[in-house]
Amino acid sequence: MSFDDKVLEIPQTLPMLPVRDIVVFPYMIIPLFVGRDASIRSVEEALAKNRLIFLASQKDITEENPSPDNIYTVGTVAMIMRMRKLSDGRVKILIQGVAKGRVKNFTKTAPSFEVAVEKIEEAPTQKTVVENEALIRTAKEHIERIIALGRPLSPDILLVLDDVSDPGRVADLIASNLGVKVQDAQKVLETSDATERLKLVNEILAAELEVMQSQQKTRGGAKEDMSKSQREYFLREQMKAIKNELGEGDSKSEEMDELREKLMNAGMPPQVETEALKQLGRLERMHPDASEATMVRTYLDWMADLPWSKKSEDHIDLKRSKEILDEDHYELEKAKDRIMEFLAVRKLKPNLKGPILCFGGPPGVGKTSLGKSIARAMGREYFRIALGGVKDEAEIRGHRRTYVGAMPGKIIQALRQAKTNNPVIVLDEVDKLGSDFRGDPSAAMLEVLDPEQNSTFRDNYLNVDFDLSNVLFIATANVLENIPPALRDRMEILNIPGYTENDKLLITKKHLIRRQMEANGITDANIRFTDEGIKYLIAGYTREAGLRNLEREVGSVCRKVAKMVVMDEAQFVEINATTVPELLGPPRFQRDDKIADSQVGVVQGLAWTQAGGEVLTIEALKMKGKGHLALTGQLGDVMKESAHAAMSYARAHQEELGIPEDFFEKYDVHVHLPAGAIPKDGPSAGITLTTALVSLMTGTPVRHDIAMTGEVTLQGRVLPVGGIREKCLAALNLGITNIIIPLACQKDLADIPKIFKDKINFILAENLDEVFAVAFDKSAKAQEKKPTLKKDPKKSKSLAA
Repeated sequence: MSFDDKVLEIPQTLPMLPVRDIVVFPYMIIPLFVGRDASIRSVEEALAKNRLIFLASQKDITEENPSPDNIYTVGTVAMIMRMRKLSDGRVKILIQGVAKGRVKNFTKTAPSFEVAVEKIEEAPTQKTVVENEALIRTAKEHIERIIALGRPLSPDILLVLDDVSDPGRVADLIASNLGVKVQDAQKVLETSDATERLKLVNEILAAELEVMQSQQKTRGGAKEDMSKSQREYFLREQMKAIKNELGEGDSKSEEMDELREKLMNAGMPPQVETEALKQLGRLERMHPDASEATMVRTYLDWMADLPWSKKSEDHIDLKRSKEILDEDHYELEKAKDRIMEFLAVRKLKPNLKGPILCFGGPPGVGKTSLGKSIARAMGREYFRIALGGVKDEAEIRGHRRTYVGAMPGKIIQALRQAKTNNPVIVLDEVDKLGSDFRGDPSAAMLEVLDPEQNSTFRDNYLNVDFDLSNVLFIATANVLENIPPALRDRMEILNIPGYTENDKLLITKKHLIRRQMEANGITDANIRFTDEGIKYLIAGYTREAGLRNLEREVGSVCRKVAKMVVMDEAQFVEINATTVPELLGPPRFQRDDKIADSQVGVVQGLAWTQAGGEVLTIEALKMKGKGHLALTGQLGDVMKESAHAAMSYARAHQEELGIPEDFFEKYDVHVHLPAGAIPKDGPSAGITLTTALVSLMTGTPVRHDIAMTGEVTLQGRVLPVGGIREKCLAALNLGITNIIIPLACQKDLADIPKIFKDKINFILAENLDEVFAVAFDKSAKAQEKKPTLKKDPKKSKSLAA
């Protein structure tokens, strides 16, 4: 059954069936399997009317529900000759192409497509009969040769082509049977001129024939004695000789010459240059498309880009360097002095090997930015390497080139980006290096941070020595105990303590306020911070050794003022103790006030935290019992041991301390440290716990104007502890001026600024007898009182406001 497109009348609108991976041509008879719901509805609508349906190909065959934009506008009007429903829900139809058509517009897109179609008439050919006959014969010859080379086409196509003389139908017949790509077949369908269409088909046939011939040649080449790579080598050599005869340049040789020049001018040591030129020779002998050629080329680019002999000139002016350090950082005198010492020695001895400095301290105190200031003071390049979470040794030493995607380690990468071999490299968070089955990066750092070894540092990727002795390495760490001992031994540790409240006040006024005002677009005409307001902000809204949270809170105040200015609620705001809680809400942190009067069993101890010093009140209470000791307040093991040591000391010296003989038979003792939700540990509460217990057992009150810190032994000796500076300043902030510290800690008083040291009465104790002589208030009545806290009316008033 066939249809003549000149006789058949095509309606104005037709249901449309989008087809994937095929283009249907006129006069083509083909079965189609229809599975999509919308497509099945289109088939049913066509069968219900005149059996005509418009077939158009999808642009993207993977799209399940194509939109009108994803469907070609030129397609074929087809007649459904037969339809059968399959058991899996699909429909099988047999269609025959009738005529070409173009979509004018989509009249319906859901639940199925319906389009307005205009018929595309065949354009009259401008070519002669002879030219058309020549094109038809060429097409037939191509088809015969393709079939002869093994392409699975029906041999009957040649018999059909013998009976067709119209060039347009010949083109459509070949395109529909050849199985070309959808894009190429669509081009053929959209070409209305018959002769041009046949020319396009001939081009497709010629390309297909070339592919078939190449495939045949490849199959035959496997049987030859000479391998493909050998043939290519000889052909390349012949090509090179021919180009040399013709005087034409070889782009590859120019590229290799340019790379050789870069390697020669990189200033490499002789043995490194020998290795680089050896690899360049290998690259010249490789085929450009070989996978190893890419790897070798990347390696040589790394070798050429590294600063083997490039270094920045040190501009060492000690006065200017001190100005830079003071401008960027407040306090940190020990760190600044060590840096100035290094610069002075460097000026006297330019070839000095760089020391490995490690700044240890809590977060936010300026360790990393100090490294940047050092680079600025010396006029060197600066680079920061973040080591937090690094677990792979190859991150430091580099990957071996045998691996896909191999790269040098972080050290060599930093040098390439710095472009000098003497930058300041900050190894940030060196205490957070990890290790797993891929190796231990901290072990790899041993070579990097050893001035005696790093002059011959060997990265696995480069596989040659690189001199790191000119680099100034600066490590930073929060917890020095987490650094492996061998690595810690290679570094000079400089402890950077947390800032005191007075330090934070000055830094806020000098740096933070100005920076946040600029960041939030407000000026001095809109805001003014008073000292009272800054102190209230520091004490009530931050608990840290550094400045990060403080800067956030200052920024928050600036943003709120900016909003008030923009909304015309206020044009100027003064930040004081009253306005801070109005802007930021109630204070998040409250400090305990000092004890108002002397009490039995209540002692003020001093503790160190990462956020600075703290004054802790230790309370002891007795009750009827059998001499048991109860400890509460989330105490750590070390603090519990200190309490038991204090109890043992009291038992052993019961008579000389004046403790009643039957005390341990009649009473249990309970020791509590308030703020029970906060874990507490460390040995520095030893003398405080002992004083509290002895006070309770003898009924002697402890002075309310005194605080103490120190470790205790069973013999009653007072041992040194750390954090003296922070502890003493915390006591001073609370108004406590009498502080008992171990005699061995006298050296640590040098760290306390003179302005604060002059306000404190330091009592140096070597044993517990000296502590008791000062701490006990023997003039007061020996009776237990409930703790009473002195309220600060100013503070209460400001908080209420």
